[in-house]
Order: sequence, then C-alpha cells, then structure tokens
Amino acid sequence: MYLGIDCGTQGTKALVLDAGTGRVLGEGSASHTLQSGANGRREQQPSEWLAAFAQATRTALAAAGISGEQILGIGVSGQQHGLVLLDEHGQVLRPAKLWCDTESAEQNQRLLDYLGGETGSLQRLGVAIAPGYTVSKLLWTREQHPEVFARIAHILLPHDYLNYWLTGRYCSEYGDASGTGYFDVRRRRWDTDLLSHIDPSGRLQAALPELVESHQSLGRILPDVARQLGLNPQARVASGGGDNMMGALGTGNIRPGAITMSLGTSGTLYAYDDQARVSPHPQVATFCSSSGGWLPLICTMNLTNASGLIQQLLALDIQAFGELVEQAPIGAGGLLMLPFFNGERVPALPTARASLQGMDSDNLTRSNLCRAVVEGTLFGLRYGLDLLRASGLESQTIRLIGGAAKSPVWRQVVADIMGTPLVCPRYTEAAALGAAIQAAWCLAPGDDPQATLAALCERCVHLDAGSETRPDPARVAQYETVYQRYREQVAQLQ
Repeated sequence: MYLGIDCGTQGTKALVLDAGTGRVLGEGSASHTLQSGANGRREQQPSEWLAAFAQATRTALAAAGISGEQILGIGVSGQQHGLVLLDEHGQVLRPAKLWCDTESAEQNQRLLDYLGGETGSLQRLGVAIAPGYTVSKLLWTREQHPEVFARIAHILLPHDYLNYWLTGRYCSEYGDASGTGYFDVRRRRWDTDLLSHIDPSGRLQAALPELVESHQSLGRILPDVARQLGLNPQARVASGGGDNMMGALGTGNIRPGAITMSLGTSGTLYAYDDQARVSPHPQVATFCSSSGGWLPLICTMNLTNASGLIQQLLALDIQAFGELVEQAPIGAGGLLMLPFFNGERVPALPTARASLQGMDSDNLTRSNLCRAVVEGTLFGLRYGLDLLRASGLESQTIRLIGGAAKSPVWRQVVADIMGTPLVCPRYTEAAALGAAIQAAWCLAPGDDPQATLAALCERCVHLDAGSETRPDPARVAQYETVYQRYREQVAQLQ
C-alpha cells in the first residue's frame, strides 16, 4: 500500500494505492486558502498545506478501510514554481509565492534582459524564464523584503517543503527543479552563476537543496510526523516531484506518442521526450521529466478559475453551468472572451487582463457567456498545442485529467477545438496517483520485473473507455473559424 499526495493551488488530495493490484482503494481531500492582490500577488501559508495533508490522508485511509501501518511508502506531488523560504531553524519566513503569482513580472523582465532575452535564456537554461517561475521571486524578495532575504537559509519548492516536513531533508528532484529558472535542463544542474547575479554574497547558492534522482528514496518518515498522520513509522518517502511530472506518471505518459492535458485552475499540456530537444518557441518549457527523460510543456494560467468566476457571477452550480454551455451555439453568438484574469503565460501576456468582445443587445445572454469562457480558456490550450506540434511533438491522442475532465460537455468541446481524440484515465487525479506510483518505484527491489516504472504504470493506470470522445468534423471546422478570430485578437494584444 502506498500513499500519493498532490498539493495543488485549491487543495491537497490523497489516495491509497495497492501497487500489487493497481487499484486505488481510497481518496481524500482538503482545501487551501489563496491570498490574492490586484497587483498579481498569489500566495499561500505553507502551514495550511500541512493541515490539509493530514486531513486528506486521514480521509483516504478511512475510505480505503486500512490502517496507516500498512503504508510502505509516500510520494508527494506539488504545484510547480512556488517559493518557500526557510531560516536556519527550518522555519517558514513568509507566505509562499505561487506559480500563478505575477507580482514579480518586473523582476523577471530584468533577469530576462540580463540573460539576453528569450533567445539567451533558451540557450543558457533550455527554458525561457517567465513570470511565475521561482527565480524572479527571489529577486523580488531581495528588493521588497530585505530583512527576510537576509535570513534565508533554505530555498525550497512546495513539494520540497512537504518532503522536508516528512523527512527533515532539504532535497529537490530534477523535474520540479526544472521550473525554477535557475536550473539548466540540458545538463541537469543548478545555474549558480545566475543566483550570484541576484546576490553576489553566495547566500542563495548555499541555500539550494540537494538534487536527487526521481527513483531515489529520501529515507524514512520522521517519527513525530508518522504519529501525527497515523502512518507506519518505517514508511519511506519518495523523491516526489512537480504536479505535471507526477501527472505524466499518473497517465502513463512515459513514452513518446501521447499527450496529457490537465484542466485544473490552470491548463497544461505536456508530452514525453527521450531527448532534451529545446523548442525554438520560448513558451514551450522543456522541463526534465520524473521518468528519466524530458517533458516539453505549456501552461496557461487561466482555466477553471475563469469559468468559476462566471459560475459565481451567475450563481450556477457545475451542472447548470454545463447545461447553459450546451444551449449556446459554437462561437457563443459572436461573444469572444479573452480570459486573462491572472495575466497569461501562453499566449505570453503576463500583464494582460480579461476582456469580453463582440457584445450586442441580442447575444449577451447567460448561455453565451458560459460558452464564451469555456471556449476562451480552451483556445489558450489550443494555442499551446499548436506550439508543441510546431516543435515536432506528435499527439495522436490526448489523455485528459483534472476536475473539468469529469464533464462530458468539457470533453466534447476539448476534442472538437483540438481536433484530436481523447480519453480520461479512470482516476483523473493523476498527480496523486503518479506520486503513489513513484513511491512504489522508489521502494522497489532493483531486480523485480514487476516493479519497473513501465510495469507499474501498466498495472496502475487504467483508461476509462466510457470517456472516449472523438472530434466531430463539422464542429471542428466551426471552432477553427472562431479560433482564428481569437488568434487575431491575441496578436493585437501582443
């Protein structure tokens, strides 16, 4: 039995996996609070993650009907790019700035200029640093909170922090480290010279965590934490990873061919590659995978957060929202939403704000507004899919995960806008499942043929045949017309 944890923006999810049969025995969740500001601030208190971890774990164990003593290993997935700063005693210095935080956009631009723009950043790091990456948050902290900066002893990502809480070790795994902006994805090492540019004293280099391989265990859970969580004190903690890397494991995306699409607060698309083929398109991030290869990825910053705003505005539950989307025609009667409520990463518009275009006295209806936000958010993912395909990645099928993947309405719109067949894994909380699979992989004997990562994914990742959705050629053509209008509006903003 293995415990998989996914610490996301909205909450923490936990599941119990029987790695022998490949069955998920129980699941649990607990929510987080987001601290927001009009200047792009998006932060959370790491203490909330710990409380949610405990609550979700208790619920998952109860749902599985097993004792925590039966848990052999724990894997942790975490939201990428977040910055957790600790002092010399391991205490959190300030709230964690998250992936969706754009308050440090100015600092990111200055660092990008130092690197020689997007081209220079791609040549040096293999990624073009963007607002939301960890590196600009460090410069922002130095400039806005010098008293905090002076006390930094450890720089961790969200999943690194949870692993520290579990084991007492300061470590980071290559996949998650790829999203910091101070990591060379080709050579798989920290870029300490870039940190010296931010602070010549050497403080930041000294605060870096140890890099560990994806298949490595960090050691046993701390006795006090095991008691607090009701877990086996001999349980071992896996290296863990970023939510996208764990989502790849949880969808069996460890070979070229498939592409994973995640419909969560943000939208992400990623595919496995066995080589570090850095895309010439700066919005494609060629991160390291957590399976020994690379994970070319694009991320939009607005997805269910945007549709959630419209649901809240119109006082709709999810079912009523979906019904209204279906009532409206493709193209929403001429309404076009650019849903950049948090700025946007893909397309690259970090300071943009949302807008609604094409309104007249006839088309401004509840149903058209609901369809417009769904179309607008998915057009951003289509934009990203075009970039991935232009970079040479093949995508015969999409494996769809995330909360919105549970909706047949969303699934059909995705298939039609992308022009690609899709299927959902049976367990759409793929990051938590991937973390549990990775825990089993980290603890497996090296000579056990049933314990290779490929064997574990084959046994534990099950596709839901009932969710298979194929694009309709007529609707594909209709969406293409609306999408080209979206592209024209984006080009004007750019």
